[in-house]
Amino acid sequence: MLIGVYLRLFGRPGGEQEPPNWTSIREAAMAAEVAGFDRVVLEDVLLYPGADGNDGVWDPISMAAAIAASTSRIGIAHAVLNNPYRHPAITARTAATLDEVSGGRYSLGIGLGNTPNDYPRFGIAADRRYSRFAESIQIISGLLRTGHARFEGEFHSVPDGELVLRGPRANGPPIIVAAGKPKMLRLAARYADEWNWWADDPTNPDAMRDLLGELTRACEEVSRDPASLARSIDLFSFGPPEPPGTASAPAIADQILAWESLGFGEARINVRVPVGMSVSEAVAAMAEVVALVHGG
Repeated sequence: MLIGVYLRLFGRPGGEQEPPNWTSIREAAMAAEVAGFDRVVLEDVLLYPGADGNDGVWDPISMAAAIAASTSRIGIAHAVLNNPYRHPAITARTAATLDEVSGGRYSLGIGLGNTPNDYPRFGIAADRRYSRFAESIQIISGLLRTGHARFEGEFHSVPDGELVLRGPRANGPPIIVAAGKPKMLRLAARYADEWNWWADDPTNPDAMRDLLGELTRACEEVSRDPASLARSIDLFSFGPPEPPGTASAPAIADQILAWESLGFGEARINVRVPVGMSVSEAVAAMAEVVALVHGG
């Protein structure tokens, strides 16, 4: 089983936890690569609700490019790009560029958007988010996989779109669609290489069975083999195992591996940072867990 790690981009000066800067983010990404993590993931939000008010968030696209240039092996993904923020052609070009910078290590994670508190504050049109996403994913898929898109919809018009520079992979980077409801699951089944969701309770994989059944039905409706759609699950939060009173590395690994039996090929985790540890130190301390998850 693969294992990814979230890198926190949000914070505020004077907040409960020191906000990240480029140095700490780079160190955490490099520590994740050394520890053996398969992927780092970055979230996309303009304002993040925090205990002391809204936290600021660094731009995840700029950070993804910088991380790609600072590492050599680890995969990079967004979990997930917030569809209302960008025109789909810009999203496709961004994904192709990040795949080029990373040498084919980037995966485009995208969802319909779930940050209703910031859309009106920045004047971003985000009504009918499903309908907007349904149009966007068709355009993005066409541009990344074939270099061309022709589309006329209610929200987007692309009369003759062409993506000339498309990065190192002929069919573009993998597309990961985050989906938790029937209509979105059907878009994932039709357009995605991978489906992603998150768990309310990381200790209870059985709670996901109904949603997985709906995903199977969605694949069958579009004549797709459900096994051809990769699955990843976001689990919060774990480790590190060293501090007193925390779970052991084998116990953490077993909790993550329990999700493999449901067909999940990757778990992406958030690493808790104990007092007195830096983010990079906490990530590095997960190396044994990573090795155990890889070993099954």
